[in-house]
Amino acid sequence: MSEVSELSESAHEEVVEGFGTVRIRPLAPHADADIEVVHGWVGQERASFWGMNGLTRDQVAGIYAHMDTLDTHHAHLVLRDAVPVALLQTYEPTADRVGECYDVLPGDIGIHLLLAPAGPEGGRPGWTSALVGVVASYVFRTLGRRRVVVDPDVRNDKAIARFLRQGFTAGPVVVLPEVDLPDVYIPEKRAQLAFLSRG
Repeated sequence: MSEVSELSESAHEEVVEGFGTVRIRPLAPHADADIEVVHGWVGQERASFWGMNGLTRDQVAGIYAHMDTLDTHHAHLVLRDAVPVALLQTYEPTADRVGECYDVLPGDIGIHLLLAPAGPEGGRPGWTSALVGVVASYVFRTLGRRRVVVDPDVRNDKAIARFLRQGFTAGPVVVLPEVDLPDVYIPEKRAQLAFLSRG
């Protein structure tokens, strides 16, 4: 998978002691290698809350090609030692349905984070902490933001617990309204908001 990591420049790179070199770089929606990786992740049952189960490779590519045209929403691959390990999406809360559900402050940024499935060796202790730490470093230091908001589905106990373990503070449970546009449809979602402020 090393060819995947060479497609574009890093937005952020950090060496995590005992873990490896972590790079965050823009997802290339027209690159077969990137879409192959992402389609493989979002199509799994474990990623059902991502909302892309059952989509074809071309449909997933279309979603990310559309996102690539936006100034407010961005998709990134996160790589550990040149191997893709997570999909990161960042967005401006004021340009997203979550902005209708809480008081957005200057410097807020929203993220969605999908970790790659564990390989045959099973669980990976410390991976979540390392990756969330690098993502926080990216949004706070590189992007200069003040607070992160996440909005996992209320049924996604694992994601909620993961964020709270990483220092996020639980906010309210909200109903994210349906989005029905010509280029995108997203159903209504009950979400648990959580926030992480820059220290």
